[in-house]
Amino acid sequence: MEETKKDDTLETIQDPPPGTPRTMRRSDYLLAACIVFGIIIIDQAIKFSVKTTFCLHESLEVTSWFHLNFTENEGMAWGMSPLGTVWLTLFRVLTIGLFIWILHKAIVRAVPRGLVVCIALIIAGALGNIIDNCFYGLVFSESTPFAEASIVPFGDGYGSFLGGHVVDMFYFPLFTWPDWVPLLGGEVFFNAIFNFADAAISCATIAILLFYSRYVFSGKE
Repeated sequence: MEETKKDDTLETIQDPPPGTPRTMRRSDYLLAACIVFGIIIIDQAIKFSVKTTFCLHESLEVTSWFHLNFTENEGMAWGMSPLGTVWLTLFRVLTIGLFIWILHKAIVRAVPRGLVVCIALIIAGALGNIIDNCFYGLVFSESTPFAEASIVPFGDGYGSFLGGHVVDMFYFPLFTWPDWVPLLGGEVFFNAIFNFADAAISCATIAILLFYSRYVFSGKE
């Protein structure tokens, strides 16, 4: 009888089998937080440098297939802005809240760490662009084709709270379609201008679709 009780005790303290949901996975929370803060710092450092050293629409050819091309938009990823800045910012805030909840649920379910990284990248990218929307209009002078922006006293910038423009700069004109190609002839293959935050969101989304879709769409552990 004592031997049976001893075996039961050993089974109780053993680690749960792989895939068992865990209520806490502190290393994953820490990893996600480091990714979010790291991406935001890199993104904002690049944007600050471009905004204060480039005139609006100024371009620098790094290589034939990679340019720095300073442009601004009202907040949509990849230079698109079909919605107003305020509405888009509010939508993005709600989306971030949703993804933070998804991140928590993913960590509790003990999904692969790569999926945790991808979700954190999406959150970081959205936050990076929200910072532009919320504060750039308050702390920067207006960028023009003739002058770089500069830091101004808080509230004396070119816009209002939620009225700032997102800074974009990465441009990869990989190649130009031959003239004989229908509809695309003479057009640049990849003509979107984007920023580091956009890249984080896009790369994470592609990785989720390629490697982790079964966790997203089927709910498998």
